[in-house]
Amino acid sequence: MKLNNRLRRYINTALIIGPMTLIMAFVGVLRNYGLVSGWILKSFVTWLTMFPIAYVCAFFIIPIANRVTSKINFND
Repeated sequence: MKLNNRLRRYINTALIIGPMTLIMAFVGVLRNYGLVSGWILKSFVTWLTMFPIAYVCAFFIIPIANRVTSKINFND
């Protein structure tokens, strides 16, 4: 299946943000509540809240990060 190249940016961002926010949700719930009953469900509910917020924010943060990184002189 061949997808439109314009979708690449959105899919790439989702594949980065998704696992990252899932790990952060698990760590946050474990840190705040510990291994209590229902911690997995709490983690997924937290992740479902975090993912859309982080996904939208990424489209503002990534271009800024790219501009700042392009101004840094790296040794080649």
